[in-house]
Amino acid sequence: MTAVPVAGRTPQSPLGLAFLVVASTGWGLNFPIMKFLLTEWPPLSSRGLCGVAGAIALGVVAVARRQTLRVPEGMWLRLALVSTLSIGGWVASMGLALIWLRASEAAVLGISIPVWVALVAWPVLGERVSMLRALALAVALAGIAALIGGGGMDASVGKLPGILFALAGAVCVGLGTVLTKYFKLAMPPLSLAAWQLAIGCLPIAIAGVLIEQPQLSALSQLGWASMIYMTLIQFCLCYVCWFAALERLPAATASIGTLLVPVVGVIAAAAMLREPLSASDIAALLVTFAAVAVALRT
Repeated sequence: MTAVPVAGRTPQSPLGLAFLVVASTGWGLNFPIMKFLLTEWPPLSSRGLCGVAGAIALGVVAVARRQTLRVPEGMWLRLALVSTLSIGGWVASMGLALIWLRASEAAVLGISIPVWVALVAWPVLGERVSMLRALALAVALAGIAALIGGGGMDASVGKLPGILFALAGAVCVGLGTVLTKYFKLAMPPLSLAAWQLAIGCLPIAIAGVLIEQPQLSALSQLGWASMIYMTLIQFCLCYVCWFAALERLPAATASIGTLLVPVVGVIAAAAMLREPLSASDIAALLVTFAAVAVALRT
């Protein structure tokens, strides 16, 4: 996949939008699944090991499809930086955030990702923040205000660590998204996804095993099913679709399209974990849908 340095010229692509919907839906469903898994396994181990397993699976598929896994000369540093930010930062931060937050709360805090993308994409990629994109960002932030101000999230001192971890993860994804577009990561999509997952998740997996010392016997059948979903869907399918979407869409549009993640996450958390779905939650979902609609018109 070759990034486009001046991403503001990247045309809108129906296929890119389709990839974006698949990735956002899979990531949204993952929030309640992660929250459940934390009742059986610690966050760094579960997230890191699933990511490493996903990287191995993607590498095997890439080889089977005769895609090279060789990293071009001079690209290792760029690949390591992007992977650490967009994969490692997000995987570790959101796993830790869910210790303090409900699944729906953590999902909604991901709404801030487009803000960081827009702020960095202007000076780095030349993507000017148009009136429509600015409106989409404002509507997205209104969604956060509706959720917090309406009592949907109790922003207490007890939840502050989770909020900070979630926002840190969003900042990492924002920076990684822009740098992925800026750097010329000339590799096949499957190979690129495999390397990014491996580089981003391996340190987290090692830290989790050493610090948390997880026990396989602690996993129930549902716990194993959650691990399989995280490995095959969240890491393999969703990240391949995300990189494919990012190749075909402007960085700001792709990031705003991920506002579907909290929508799916909140609804899935209410259905799967029976987390309360209040009037403020519904209001936040409605304005988020409006933000997505505005973004897709840019």
